[in-house]
Amino acid sequence: MFTIRSLLFWSLVYGYCGLCASIYLLKLLWSIGQGPAQTFRRGAREHPPRCLNDPSLGTHCYVRIKESGLRFHYVAAGERGKPLMLLLHGFPEFWYSWRYQLREFKTEYRVVALDLRGYGETDAPIHRENYKLDCLITDIKDILDSLGYSKCVLIGHDWGGMIAWLIAICYPEMVMKLIVINFPHPNVFTEYILRHPAQLFKSSYYYFFQIPWFPEFMFSINDFKALKHLFTSHHTGIRGKGCQLTTEDLEAYIYVFSQPGALSGPINHYRNIFSCLPLKHHMVTTPTLLLWGEKDAFMEVEMAEVTKIYVKNYFRLTILSEASHWLQQEQPDIVNKLIWTFLKEEARKKD
Repeated sequence: MFTIRSLLFWSLVYGYCGLCASIYLLKLLWSIGQGPAQTFRRGAREHPPRCLNDPSLGTHCYVRIKESGLRFHYVAAGERGKPLMLLLHGFPEFWYSWRYQLREFKTEYRVVALDLRGYGETDAPIHRENYKLDCLITDIKDILDSLGYSKCVLIGHDWGGMIAWLIAICYPEMVMKLIVINFPHPNVFTEYILRHPAQLFKSSYYYFFQIPWFPEFMFSINDFKALKHLFTSHHTGIRGKGCQLTTEDLEAYIYVFSQPGALSGPINHYRNIFSCLPLKHHMVTTPTLLLWGEKDAFMEVEMAEVTKIYVKNYFRLTILSEASHWLQQEQPDIVNKLIWTFLKEEARKKD
């Protein structure tokens, strides 16, 4: 029975990969037909936008992990010695997606916004095997050790939320509080996607990313139009009432992902996911806050409701109506207030 189920699962994965590849190939041919010069045009971006070196966001730092030998880049705000708040970004993002939180929480925390393995200025191993979930979990554990901390407030968004859930499951002693933005418990995600075609469609990029080199190429055509589209389109982008990305903000994202080879590491994160899920161990024993944008174009809100069955501790879910997938950038004031409330609430309970 297990063999048949496994066969059906992998048939679905590879079948959907082929379908997604065909669709994107048609999009490429259409773009070339409309204008080949425009399709393959890329703007020159030799220098980073000034916003990436804004001193109000914190200090750019690097740490090399002994075991893996990889050098990680992060931006830190707040005094050393204060409790650690570690921020894990999603795709296609990097440390800058936490700019509002770096400014907000530095008064009481040492806030560290990390570039995950393969992203931004962090080292990017070449082989996809170097991006298995086990490697990504170990990265966070080793970074905490290297920073001189044994535990932290852990906050993750999107793919960073996936990693945050896994850290809380595998190393609960390392996580004082868990805050996840727009990503359900990993088991909820894998079970839900197989039973709900709408979520399967919304997660089509997971399948498309299984294909070698072609996704990276499609992101780069038309001067990274697909990347701009994710953040600015009516369907997937930041909603009208939120904090819109400025031209400089958007250019910061394009600058980072337009560097040679900068897309392969981030996409490699997804190229191992189907061999790692579902999880054997899945219960979370850490106090948890789950924040969700109701209009998320990539994740159905019903998954947020189901997530609570996997948390055997205090659990709070807050769904923001009319908010998108990019919650901490779109509604920073509300998100920051909800995080403060959760942190203070738990502190009062201990007192």
